[in-house]
Amino acid sequence: MNKSLNPVKQGIFNQMDIVSKLLKLSACVPILIIAACSSDGNGGNKPVISNSENTNKQIGLLLPLSGRNGPLGTNMMQAAKLALSDPTAPKLDVFDTEQAGGAAEAARKAIAAGDGIILGPLTATNTTEVASVTASQNVPVIAYTSDVSVAGPNVWAFGVTPEQQVLTMVRAAKNEGRTKFAALLPENPMGKAMGAALTKACADLGLMVPTITYHTASKDDITQQLKNLSNYDARVQAAKSNPASQNISKTPTDTASNDSNLLDELAPSEAKPTDGAKAVEKINLGAPPFDALLLSDTGLQLQSVIDALGETQVSSDKVRIMGPGLWGAFASKLGKLQGAWYASPDPQKRKFFAQQYRVKYGVTPKPLADLTYDTAALANSLSKIGGYTTKNLTRADGFDGVDGLFVLQPDGHVKRDLQIFQIQPSGGGKIISTPSVIKPAAGSTNS
Repeated sequence: MNKSLNPVKQGIFNQMDIVSKLLKLSACVPILIIAACSSDGNGGNKPVISNSENTNKQIGLLLPLSGRNGPLGTNMMQAAKLALSDPTAPKLDVFDTEQAGGAAEAARKAIAAGDGIILGPLTATNTTEVASVTASQNVPVIAYTSDVSVAGPNVWAFGVTPEQQVLTMVRAAKNEGRTKFAALLPENPMGKAMGAALTKACADLGLMVPTITYHTASKDDITQQLKNLSNYDARVQAAKSNPASQNISKTPTDTASNDSNLLDELAPSEAKPTDGAKAVEKINLGAPPFDALLLSDTGLQLQSVIDALGETQVSSDKVRIMGPGLWGAFASKLGKLQGAWYASPDPQKRKFFAQQYRVKYGVTPKPLADLTYDTAALANSLSKIGGYTTKNLTRADGFDGVDGLFVLQPDGHVKRDLQIFQIQPSGGGKIISTPSVIKPAAGSTNS
């Protein structure tokens, strides 16, 4: 490389060099997003484009580029352009979903421009609008929503979904011998999505139907629902009827710790810390009627759930506790949930992408920028090996993206290999070894 180039040109040539090297790697190894394997010309694995498939190579990108979400949309757009910095990349047409006519009009413009695939939009509502336009045109849509209710043939929900998180954890829990799953979830859309994901994961993995209980925001209701779910009264009665099995000790009700309050900044202003700890007799209860428990609360409601777990003696030494990837944002405050799991992309995996993004744009990419980078890189690769055919998009062994391996399924759902993090005694999450939820196709050379 010519050392006399100015920093901007140097950065551009570095990007081109990286892309060039990736493209020269074996087509059968999906480094970043290098896609389906092609044969040596004898027919083998080479994708075949049917007459019903859209063969246009241009890419449409639909994002909010103005209004409240304009800065986020711009950040995501820049990631897509970074993925398409290869000089041989197809043309990117960008449309603002906040302009007159909204997402549906943006989709119509993309189709009129000759775009063979649409990346975006951002929300579930906008995805429904776009799908109503693209359905008759056979143009695939890879949207950035995490709401799988909008998924369907030729429309993928590409966000990191509750379904992906729960499947990852349930599979790993099953592999460690857990067979009886339950959930204590808030009565809200996130809770319902997690509950549906648990039911589906258990069915897919041949497990018993899980027991799912929903609660209101009330601390008393959270405690009562967990008592019902954990068969608390019967466990207390069984413990009292067999005193010989008890090692009753006096335990302080309020012990000092670094995480005595989950989120200090969210605590009610009138809440006062106790000056001393009152000793009470603790009866050791038997195990609840489940060996894995899914939660999805955050904030002060999670604090109430943690208190209820303590009161009902549902702990990680008896039960595999699992939660949402959102826990990663404040895992340092979750020491009381030591041993619990959450599933999320490994932030270490995106470091190279984030570094390249900062070099080019001078700012840090938002987490959602990972999605636009991956989909644009995917479209770039597929444009070179047969186009955006259903066969290419849904290859069984998937693609390796910024946040890990993913597979687009024919029904519009997306499988992801997420990492499982285990909460440590002092807080924070540590990655544990977990088997892949994605089964490589026979003969695949995926690394």
